[in-house]
Parts: sequence; C-alpha cells; structure tokens
Amino acid sequence: MGAMRLISLEERAQDEAPLDAYSRVVTGVARRLAPSVANLRVSRRAGRGRSFEGGGSGVVITPDGFVLTSAHVVTGTDHGVASFVDGSELTVELVGADPLSDLAVLRTEPSDLTAAELGDADSLQVGQLVVAIGNPHGFAGSVTAGVVSALGRSLPTRSGSATRIVENVIQTDAALNPGNSGGALADGDGRVVGINTAVAGVGLGLAVPINATTRAIVGALMSEGRFRRAYIGIAGDSRPLPPRLAASLGRRRGIEVVEVVEESPAARAGLRAEDLIVEVDGLPVAGVGDLQRMMADRLIGRAVEVRLLRQGRELTVELVPDELVA
Repeated sequence: MGAMRLISLEERAQDEAPLDAYSRVVTGVARRLAPSVANLRVSRRAGRGRSFEGGGSGVVITPDGFVLTSAHVVTGTDHGVASFVDGSELTVELVGADPLSDLAVLRTEPSDLTAAELGDADSLQVGQLVVAIGNPHGFAGSVTAGVVSALGRSLPTRSGSATRIVENVIQTDAALNPGNSGGALADGDGRVVGINTAVAGVGLGLAVPINATTRAIVGALMSEGRFRRAYIGIAGDSRPLPPRLAASLGRRRGIEVVEVVEESPAARAGLRAEDLIVEVDGLPVAGVGDLQRMMADRLIGRAVEVRLLRQGRELTVELVPDELVA
C-alpha cells in the first residue's frame, strides 16, 4: 500500500477555488434574473368548446410589462397569467407571435417590473458558461448551468404552409426542465443571450439567439404585433463557387437553386434549378441563412437584382419579392 499523503489547507483551498468561482457566477446570475422570469399559464382552445391548460416561462424585457417567450408556448391563446417569484400574479395579453422564429411578445398589466438585460448571442463561444432560468411552477425559479456545446445549429419551424429554418440556434448542455420553454438562457454576466425553446436530446437543449436579427423581430412584434417577411420562392443550398468566379468575387460559396416554386417571384423572374446565386440586392450571399436574413419587409414589393451563374455565364435578373403568407 502506498504512503498516505496529507493535503494541506492551502492545496485544498486551491482545489476548491474554481468550483467556488463557478458557484458564485451561477448564483449571481440566478439572483439577478429570477425576478425577471415569469411562469406563464395559458388556456388553449381545443375545439367543441373545450380548452386545456398549458404554459411555460417568459422573460420581462421592459419595466412597463413586455414579456418575451416562445411562440409555441402561447399557440392557440391570446391571454394568460404570469406568476413571479415574489408571489405576484399579473394578467398577460398576447401582443404578437412569430412562429417562424418561435418568438412571441406578451404584455402585462401596467406594473413596475424588473426587466432583464438583453445580450448578444453573436459574441458567444463554444465552451462558454451559460445559465438556463425558467419558472415552471410560478413561485420558485428553476436554474441549471452548463456550457455552450455548439453554435450555428438550425431549428426547423412551421406556420401554416410556410416553413423556415431558424439559423444560429444555441445548443447547450444546461438541462431544460419541463416548463422552461420561453425562459432565459444567460451568460455569466446575467445578460439574456437566448430564449430556451426545445430539448434536442438527452442532456442537450436549444435556445433561439438574441442578436440583431431577433431583436428586429421582437421590436416589430412590440410595435406592430407581427413581423413581415419577404418571399421569393426558392429552395436552395450552399455550394462552392467555380475557382475563377471565387477569385474575382473574393469569396468561396453561393446558393445553388434546388427548386423554384411555381408562380412565385423567382419563377416570374425566370430563375431555374441549378442557378448559382452570388448576390441579392447588391449583397453577397453564401448560404440560405444569408438569404433569410435579407428577407425583411423592406424588400416586399420592391424590385431587386439577383446576380447568378447559369451554365458558366454570369447573369443579372430582376425580381419583386412578395410578402410571405403563412
């Protein structure tokens, strides 16, 4: 048997220091955000006069009562009740929902609420500490911690006949408990960098990022109750550019058109399968995510130029995007 080694108090303190620092960060984030995270209880219509209870969590984003949550939490309802950790309960009304980003905005009765600070998910790094906070029961917040396990994930969403891929979704190993959908994913400084939306597998969760794109969606929901998107009517995928074109453009990839929807703006403009799109409205596109980010209301009904490569020839065609109707 080997000799027993005594551990000094100094060595023990050095071993415990990282864990203590981790705990201080997590407890600090929880203390800061818990008053801003609400439990949401909603009644959904189920047909034939029936209804059933559902819900999730929400995050207060303004002191006068705007609450951000997941669109799927409030599907089929326009009102509910928000409960906070201090025991207060407030009625909430649906302001607007955008199922294609899985984001929705509610508003409570006028009240001096504690608003969370929104961060920027684009600054996250794989391995960075994040804290998931929900409020599944109303009077006791749920806190889990982990790291960003992957960035750039995609989340398919649907609204009626319209489908869309939410890009740059955050994947984390911070466990998401039942009722945490719509709750906050925060960085170590307590800034909300994502809205928890789904469980991706055992020990993995997904969150819709808070960034420039989603801030625009949230702003439109707050002011207009909806977010308008442009639509051109193609299915495509990223593809490497031919070496000569890549050298002249200074970039490596474009969007190959896989399918053109009949009677769509793209069809009317003469786009074809196997066209390789490199620019839209003067801006470079390297993947479908680039194109989706451009499809905002400013393009609806306005002629835009599409630069593409077809059978080795460079062409420019003009199309007029429609408004996407779910």
